[in-house]
Amino acid sequence: MKIVIIKYNAGNIRSVLFALERIGAEALVTDEPELIVTADKIIFPGVGEASSAMDYLQERKLDLLIQNLHQPVLGICLGMQLLCAHSEENETRCIGIFDETVKKFSPFEDQHLKVPQVGWNNIYDLQSDLFTGVSQNSFTYFVHVYYVGLGEKTIAKTDYVQPYSSALQKNNFYGVQFHPEKSAFVGERILKNFIQL
Repeated sequence: MKIVIIKYNAGNIRSVLFALERIGAEALVTDEPELIVTADKIIFPGVGEASSAMDYLQERKLDLLIQNLHQPVLGICLGMQLLCAHSEENETRCIGIFDETVKKFSPFEDQHLKVPQVGWNNIYDLQSDLFTGVSQNSFTYFVHVYYVGLGEKTIAKTDYVQPYSSALQKNNFYGVQFHPEKSAFVGERILKNFIQL
């Protein structure tokens, strides 16, 4: 099986590679279109800022390539957000797989919540084969300022400031707001499930 991690100017690729190695999988890191389109599974990770990431993708026409992929694609954190239509982060037009707007957390003063959300939080209302063998309210690791609200493509929810989508799915496209590569055995199970889709 050929697993590709899409390379662009956003971080955490090495930790995704290490997580895949822990479950016995190897992946190729590339931004070469011919290598991406011939992959069996594609991981689209990301830690960083939306507009500069989209600039990199658009310069190489990777945004158009991603729109036309037919194999399973997993967006992680910023990768999931870039699969949406628009981000409030520097008012960025994104790839548009999910017809959603990525919004910035705005806690009420009486909530005493910090932004970004950093740390462990639970995922619930799990509704996809991506979560086979994962218990409701399992904890995963989050680091983010921006979020996607609840919608018809929501396949997992998390509460912080308000309930939001911690995972999305549309056809062959999956996105998770948390970092499975940093989420211990729960994250490893989710990565295994993705590879087995």
